[in-house]
Amino acid sequence: MGRERLAQGKKNASRLGAHILFVDESGFMLIPPVRRTWAPKGSTPITVHRFSHSRVSAISAVSVSPVNKRLSLYYHLSRDNIRSADVAFFVRELLRTIPGHIIVLWDNSVTHRGALVRELDRTRERLHIEYFPAYAPELNPDERVWSQLKELLANGRPDDVAELEDHLLSSLVDIRSSQSRLRACVHKSDLPLF
Repeated sequence: MGRERLAQGKKNASRLGAHILFVDESGFMLIPPVRRTWAPKGSTPITVHRFSHSRVSAISAVSVSPVNKRLSLYYHLSRDNIRSADVAFFVRELLRTIPGHIIVLWDNSVTHRGALVRELDRTRERLHIEYFPAYAPELNPDERVWSQLKELLANGRPDDVAELEDHLLSSLVDIRSSQSRLRACVHKSDLPLF
């Protein structure tokens, strides 16, 4: 999607009064992301974990409303990998929750091109799907949601998947309830400002 197509997409969103949704997926393991931290001199901080590769997968969407450009965050967690059926379920939930037209922007992942997603695109008149160019995660504001989450979860040590889900949900609620955090996701992307 070149700059011309992006400009055309913004015009279409304005003409339709559509919500623009930036969608992406990510995974979170019980082995925590490690970040630099403070400690007393001579005391190296140690993060103890269970060496388990159990994970929680997530799909989310940063939404820009058509009228006042208010930002929202929608998400769904799964203990399995996100598949095309999960993506279709998530899009159906977005259609059920958000009134009017929605424009979904996402990468070219195979999960975004499955039969269930194509059927939704074909049968739901108010759903419009656009794809980011290949290898351009810097354009997707939802990538910044994952960066913020991984920062919030850094050096943590959940004992099991249920505890990891609890940490994820509370962190997602923190991000969703903060317009400044969501706005930072949009501003840090390489998209032109709204």
